[in-house]
Amino acid sequence: MGLEGRPVALRGWRQKLNASSAALFKRSAGTARSAPQVPPGRSFIQRGMLFSDKHLSVKYANMNTPTTHNACRLSVGTSGYSYAEWTDAGFYPPGTKSGNMLPFYARNFPITELNFTWYQMPKAPALERMHQQAPPGFCFAAKLTRTLTHEIDPGQWRGQAARYRDGIAPLLQARKLAAVLLQFPPSFVRAPQNRRYLAALLDELDGLPLAVEFRHASWATDRVFAELERRRTTLVAVDEPDLPGLFPKLDIVTNPQLFYIRFHGRNAKGWRSGNMQTQFDYDYGDAELCEWADARITKMARHAGNGVIFFNNHVRAQAPRNAVRLINLLIERGLME
Repeated sequence: MGLEGRPVALRGWRQKLNASSAALFKRSAGTARSAPQVPPGRSFIQRGMLFSDKHLSVKYANMNTPTTHNACRLSVGTSGYSYAEWTDAGFYPPGTKSGNMLPFYARNFPITELNFTWYQMPKAPALERMHQQAPPGFCFAAKLTRTLTHEIDPGQWRGQAARYRDGIAPLLQARKLAAVLLQFPPSFVRAPQNRRYLAALLDELDGLPLAVEFRHASWATDRVFAELERRRTTLVAVDEPDLPGLFPKLDIVTNPQLFYIRFHGRNAKGWRSGNMQTQFDYDYGDAELCEWADARITKMARHAGNGVIFFNNHVRAQAPRNAVRLINLLIERGLME
């Protein structure tokens, strides 16, 4: 529904839907003190103490109080768009080939999160063709390649980072790159070696719009948030099953330019199955989406100029269906037009 209570006319497939440092850093006791002035590029573990030893400081626990009043531009889309099963589910017209999916997808959503850049190093010619295929104003988020997050070679990763920069350049130059997503696995815990690597990786990718997604709960500490804030790097908020060890649901904004949310689904039984079709098989209900719209997205929008939201529950086209429903909920709340 729109702001005046009339149904919103949505294009294409959407019209078919029912509206229904050692803490990065080591922890140490003591009272909070102001952050030291540290030159850009210094490692996380060189920053020293920032906050008290509480898990979440008052600053990050009370994100509902805006520092400034601003109009946040929200963009909602899905994690990936090239799924053959979405044709069977009715999102794409029968017979749609993968090479023709992006223009149709872009008639329904203003942004997508590229998955293929995680599986293989992006190549500039391919991304140049992709952005040319997308309409004006359409944007992309792109996952960082797995050799920089999951399969790290200590002797090769800097070269990999340089290759990624070169490959993603067409989107950056066209001003169509919303963010680069650094998605780390649950095994990437807050240990000294990983802290050092993350600091060095962020330095290597400096200048790109970076967003970091942690899967392990050990990173949920205010010192991590403070260092991301200092670097103007976005902490990714996640919705996933409530299982031991997973990163919690938070509404913390560390970058005033951008917040980033990923909906993975809440399939607790299938989350650790090792089968993506099982892990991400989940259909969000209205109550779950309203909880995010009311309790988290509204708050986060007060602290950032832009927000991007992606649904990763791709099985049977549940992701685009849920994305459209969230768009309607955000329109009803005056957060989108």
